[in-house]
Amino acid sequence: MLLFHKIIEPLTDPTKHGGRAEDAFHLVLPSLPGFAFSDKPRERGWNMDRTARAWAVLMARLGYAHYVAQGGDWGSFVTTRLAQQKPQGLAAIHLTMPQVVPDQLPATLTREEQRTVDQLKYWREKNYAYFMQQATKPQTLAYSLADSPAGQAAWLYDIYGNSASDGKPYEDAVPMEDILNEITLYWLTNSAGSSARFYFEQNALGMKPNLGRVDLPTGCSIFPRDLTAPRSWAEKLFPNLIYWNELDHGGHFAPLEEPALYVQELRNCFRTQRST
Repeated sequence: MLLFHKIIEPLTDPTKHGGRAEDAFHLVLPSLPGFAFSDKPRERGWNMDRTARAWAVLMARLGYAHYVAQGGDWGSFVTTRLAQQKPQGLAAIHLTMPQVVPDQLPATLTREEQRTVDQLKYWREKNYAYFMQQATKPQTLAYSLADSPAGQAAWLYDIYGNSASDGKPYEDAVPMEDILNEITLYWLTNSAGSSARFYFEQNALGMKPNLGRVDLPTGCSIFPRDLTAPRSWAEKLFPNLIYWNELDHGGHFAPLEEPALYVQELRNCFRTQRST
């Protein structure tokens, strides 16, 4: 997707963007199955498990013997599962939307834990419709969106706008040009149905409030306008938590909203994980 286009040059050529030469990354930015530049799956089962296995095969075929992985949104699910699968070469992961809500909530919640519970409640009551439509009836939706560019634009703009939990229009955080580019990419690649299938496949696998324990080194950057996670819950599932930072601003699509902050978070998190 175009979500990462603002961070590619700062990560690959840091000396031109306020970083050091040793902060440079090679980047592999695959689209999820059914999204944009990836093929459209023709069989069932392309959920986070299978996608994570595919990413491991991809990295091996590209010749990477030592690498790290990062994910937000669905990428948080895939990256977490990738770490749990422990493919050879994967050294650490970084998440911006860690899935760490306990199966059973504590009787007494801290302020940070209550904030997360309140966010989930608000999302499920106000912004859950698009998720359930794609998770249960993706093909029905696909015919409508694939037939109408206005419908595709309205659908995606609403999803992006809902990420602004402070109630401001999303274009206050992201230039309208970037939003239109994302919408256009879905339209030109006819990805309405195939991208919705990922929700369907993941829902069939089962949606739990957390994805379980991760033993590999894990870092988290928590942006306030995203679904936040309290460190107290993250530490229980990530015993090797190497990095944690709660930022003052930024949201669900941080690489578009706050690219400089996002780049710095990746540099800070993975600096100690570089091979010698």
